[in-house]
Parts: sequence; C-alpha cells; structure tokens
Amino acid sequence: MEAALQKTSCMDHMDFMEVIKSDIMEKTLQLTQELGGRPFSEKDARKAAGKDSLGIEDFAALLSPAAENLLEEIARRAKEETRKHFGNAVSLYAPLYVSNYCENFCLYCGFNCKNSIARSTLSFDEIDSELKAIAETGLREILLLTGEARNRSNVQYIGEAVKLAKKHFSTIGIEVYPLNTDEYAYLHDCGADFVSVYQETYDTGLYEKYHPGGPKRVYPYRFNAQERALKGGMRGVTFGALLGLGNFRMDALAAGLHAYFIQQKYPHAEVAFSAPRLRAHINSSAGALNEGLPAVGERQLLQVFMAYRLFMPFSSINISSRERAGFRDNIVGLAANKISAGVKVGIGGHSMEQKGDAQFDVSDARNVSQVHDMILERGLQPVYTDYIRLN
Repeated sequence: MEAALQKTSCMDHMDFMEVIKSDIMEKTLQLTQELGGRPFSEKDARKAAGKDSLGIEDFAALLSPAAENLLEEIARRAKEETRKHFGNAVSLYAPLYVSNYCENFCLYCGFNCKNSIARSTLSFDEIDSELKAIAETGLREILLLTGEARNRSNVQYIGEAVKLAKKHFSTIGIEVYPLNTDEYAYLHDCGADFVSVYQETYDTGLYEKYHPGGPKRVYPYRFNAQERALKGGMRGVTFGALLGLGNFRMDALAAGLHAYFIQQKYPHAEVAFSAPRLRAHINSSAGALNEGLPAVGERQLLQVFMAYRLFMPFSSINISSRERAGFRDNIVGLAANKISAGVKVGIGGHSMEQKGDAQFDVSDARNVSQVHDMILERGLQPVYTDYIRLN
C-alpha cells in the first residue's frame, strides 16, 4: 500500500475513504494564500485587537509579523475575552495512549512505522486499569489516543475502549486516525463526545513531502475529518497544526479559518483549538525538518494562542504538555482555558510500567495535584467536571 501511495497525489482518496460534499477545504486554502502574505501594519493589528468582533482579515492581521510588537496590548484583550466567556475556570484532563502501532511514514513523528521503537497495544483489562488510575486523581475528562493503524486498533477496539472510559469519565475525547461518518457515529454511540484531528501542515506541497507513505498521505480525507465527525453526531471537534512543519503563521491562519467555516456550517458544534509545536522524539531530531522556516518561539506561540482567542472567543483552547511548565502556567487564564495534567505519552505508565515508547518528549510532566495547585496560585479555579452524562 505504501509503494502505491507514493505514486499517487496526496489529493487522491483510497477506496475505503468516504468523500463528502464540502467546499470548506477550497475556501480555507484559497483565503490562506490570499491573506497569509498580505503586508499588514501595526496599525492594522492594533485596530483588529480593539474590535469587539473580529473578521477574517482581522484574524490574519493578528497573526502577522507586525502584531508581534503589540503582544502586551493583545494580551490584555485576550485575557478580557477569556474571563468573559470562561470566568476563572480552567479545565483539566489527561490523555491515555492505548496503542502506538502506526501504518504511516510521517517524517516528524515518533510513531512513524519505520521508526525502531517498542510497540504495544493495551488489552481491555489494561485499559480499564489505566483509566481507573487516572480517575483516582480526580480527573473526569479523558482523551483516548492511538497510533494510526486500523489493523492494530480497529474501530471496534476503540469503541470498547470508549465504553470502558464511560464508566469512569464524564467527558471522552478521541484522537485516532480519521474515520468515515458511520464510524464516527458508532464511536459516538459508544460514548465519545469529542474528536481531535490535526492537519499537521495545511501547505499541500509540504504535506505530501512529510507523508511519503501510509493512509495519512491523503490530504483531503484528513482535512474533512472534523466535518465527518460532526455529521456522525460528535458534540465537538478540535483543530490545529503542528507548528514548525511549515510556515507557522500560514498554518495557524489556515487552522483558524478551517475552524471558522466549520463553526458557520455547524453552529451547534463545540469548537476547540490546540497549537502543538514540533518536538524531538526517539531516533529523530525536530530541527532537521524546519530549516529555513520562521522560528516558532514562545512569543510567536503566545501570539497564535491570543489570535485564536480574539477571533473565536467562545472556543476552548488547550495548552499541550509539549510546552514547558512556565509557559503553560502563564497561558492559562490568559488565552487557554484547558490544560493537561499527569501526562504520559507512552503506552501504559499510570497503573503499570510503560509497555510502549512515547510519541514525543514531554516538557511538563507535573502530576494532577501540582497542576491543580498552580491554577489556584494564579487565582483561577481548577475544574474537573463541566458536563454531566445522563446515560
């Protein structure tokens, strides 16, 4: 399959992949190209930051290099919007990786099928044990993750994992390979609420370069995953790019536009953002991929978070454990309203020894109690449950 994919365009679907009628991809890519290179001024950025409601051009202005000189002004507005819509609340959750087998040859990922790492898939008893251990910390939101391998973690396996999670958690998210609408509907019936899919980079040329083999090579199937998830009944969807793979300003702009058009089309959907940065992993170096691209330092990452908050103020924004503790502490309450805690990105590790290697290196490994205390110290309120499951 890999050899066959390498001979095809990244825009060609495989036989099992559902094709839906949607113009969101075309609109997103077109507007990203039109606005991404526009020479916005500081005046443009300041005007955008002062608006009660931002348009698409305002969002692009806040992501432009000119806006970097206005971060303090933008931060004040971002904090106002975060407090307006989320108060002092900061939600906590934990990820649980249940399998790290993968069929894809992604050049930037530790789960790359050609990467020599310890591979494992948890049994249902092991999943239940891990879920119990996480629930004992007080957390009531879980994110279940797998590598992208249908033959090792098929939809039925993921569904059973979701059913186990439903016994312990009130909110369940999944971050797995893209699925068809009926498969998302099945997982929703099992108890899943949210779907996270990251496009990695919205630049189609770079996307094809970074995905030389595997089903993930198919760009439009991944792009349209959130829409299929909502058609399948999911309550919410998360958007983002892996900042550093391409021009981070263009990718952040595209992710925002993608979410914006989905929100317009599906106004009932709960839309969320994450902005992970490229990280090193086993047998690889992150720096080898992004030579010559604009650097994504913490100031630039802060700019992205604040632009998302002002553009779509009702959206949830998560800060990843890829970032150092100090940065995560500063971003909660300012632009982010959700933070992970007690994070382990290998297979197992909560109730047992780690059985499989991690996807990437974690920067903030603090446990739930430590993150809880940090939130309180900042005058904010840790929230463990914001949704009550009735069935």
